[in-house]
Amino acid sequence: MKEHKLHIALVDDDEDDRSFFEEAIEEINIATQLFLFENGQEILKFLNLNQPILPKLIFLDLNMPIINGLQCLKEIRSHNHLDIIKVAIYSTSSSSTDIESAFAEGANLYVTKPDSFKKLTEIIHNILRIDWSKSDKELTRDNFIYS
Repeated sequence: MKEHKLHIALVDDDEDDRSFFEEAIEEINIATQLFLFENGQEILKFLNLNQPILPKLIFLDLNMPIINGLQCLKEIRSHNHLDIIKVAIYSTSSSSTDIESAFAEGANLYVTKPDSFKKLTEIIHNILRIDWSKSDKELTRDNFIYS
């Protein structure tokens, strides 16, 4: 029987953050395939190559060079064929301006990067278990921020 994997992507310019995220994914007992990108330009190029497999969920850092997270989110949301992809902003920023901008541009979730590996693993595990088909219908500013 073929194993179904959850395809997810992390877009983050910080090499340590990508490494910790990848290690956390390996700790979780959910079959995943992780795509790693260093900036918005890389993920947009990947998404626009008509890939046979698109990520179901993208964790997107806000502060990156070349194309930042909000610009990338806006570009993703401008393409109808990418509407099925859920986007979780994954940032060190807890600024209300950043949170409001991410919500306005169509992100599905806002996650502030945790300060420990244990918390990171727990957060990723919980997010990967979300039933997005139900959560989208009830998305409000109140449940947009992961806590």
